[in-house]
This record gives sequence, C-alpha cells and structure tokens, in this order.
Amino acid sequence: MADKLKLLVAVLLVIAGVAGFYFFADAPTVVRVLSVIVGVVLAGAVAGMSSPGRQFFRFALDARDEAKKVVWPTRKETIQMTGVVMLFVIVMALFLWAVDSILMWLVKLAMGQGS
Repeated sequence: MADKLKLLVAVLLVIAGVAGFYFFADAPTVVRVLSVIVGVVLAGAVAGMSSPGRQFFRFALDARDEAKKVVWPTRKETIQMTGVVMLFVIVMALFLWAVDSILMWLVKLAMGQGS
C-alpha cells in the first residue's frame, strides 16, 4: 500500500511540474522549464524509494552494463555489410521489377491486349 502511495505522489509531482509550466506562463522560459524538471526529478526520487522504483533502477543499471558489453563492428566491417545490403536491395529490386513485368504481360495477354 505504501508503494502505491509513493507512486501516486510521484505522478502528482510530475503533474504539478507540468501545471507549473502553464501556471508561470508570464515567467521566463527557464523558470517554466525548471518547474517541469524539478517535478520530474522529485517524482523520480519519490518513485525510487518504492519497491518497483528500486527494481526499475536495478534493471536500468543492468541494462547499462549489458550495453557496455556490446562489440561494435569495425569501420571495414560496417562498409562491407553496407555494400552487401545495397547489393541485395538492387538485386531484389531487379527481381521484383522482372516479376511485375512478366505478370503485367501475362495479364495483358489474358485480356487480349498483348501481342
């Protein structure tokens, strides 16, 4: 029950930040944007104190750690794979053009318009 209350307070803080953006319509844009940022930061802090918030934070850290393990291709590999993809696209376009042309010829022939 306490976690649901914390999450509700977090949602209300975000709403308050957005409402502050419109409430301070005559204020400088910096003040308006800061109201939203403060609302979101406070909401994140309150949500982080709940059990689902802690689980999400742990998940985000694990996702960041997994992203660090990604092995990116070298420049040479990237250029080679781009070439392969472009070649495949050209071959597939020619194949589909040929199939379309043959089917169009067959339809015209079936309708008595072909030669």
